[in-house]
Amino acid sequence: MERRLFIKKAGLVSASLAILPTYSFGQEFDYSIQELMGKVEMPTFENGVSLREEAYSAFLKMKQAAYSSGIDLKVVSSFRSFQSQQRIFERKYIKYTDEQNLSPFKAIDKIIEYSTIPGTSRHHWGTDIDLIDGYRAIDGDVLVPEKFEEGGPYNDFLTWMTENSNSFGYHLVYTKSAKRRGFKYEPWHYSYAPISKPMLECFRGENIVQLLQKEQFEGSSHFTIGFLKNYIQNNVLDINPALI
Repeated sequence: MERRLFIKKAGLVSASLAILPTYSFGQEFDYSIQELMGKVEMPTFENGVSLREEAYSAFLKMKQAAYSSGIDLKVVSSFRSFQSQQRIFERKYIKYTDEQNLSPFKAIDKIIEYSTIPGTSRHHWGTDIDLIDGYRAIDGDVLVPEKFEEGGPYNDFLTWMTENSNSFGYHLVYTKSAKRRGFKYEPWHYSYAPISKPMLECFRGENIVQLLQKEQFEGSSHFTIGFLKNYIQNNVLDINPALI
């Protein structure tokens, strides 16, 4: 099939865009729209972990505590820029449309089972991390839900995190709740609530639909207003209540 590849805008998005009443909240925070959309770099620490300093310090304390239970908290992914998320989204879009012959709409639906639309990833904030137990040598993709279930190599990791992570400020984002919509269950994705909660509230105060409509990348021409509103409600906001 013939693809239409759009050239990404070079300019940063203005923070003064109009606000949709549905997602408007009055409280002000010191987070720019560039920060919220992954267009500002984060500090990089040991082993390439890129987080806000407070979130990194909390992670180190949690990592040290986990050692006593024979678990090595290894970061698979931390901060992810807008450009990095765009590359992930476009690579999957091309794969599903060109190689698997899915329609653009079905391809996008498949992408957002686990991957976010660029500009909406919680990994943009420097507060979220994907974790595994580094003591376990695993072949293939490590971020597979079944590997965290009973009998799986990361079940002890998940048990420890369930019992202890909240005391360090980290909470599972995409839970196994049957009532939750949006992204599928991710037993590896944790968020540092003291910072990510106000960042989410700040993000909700922006006109997210309009922000996304101004971005141009592979597949974005198929984003309708209705689709984006549903995506925000189901994928961005339907998360662990402890992070709202």
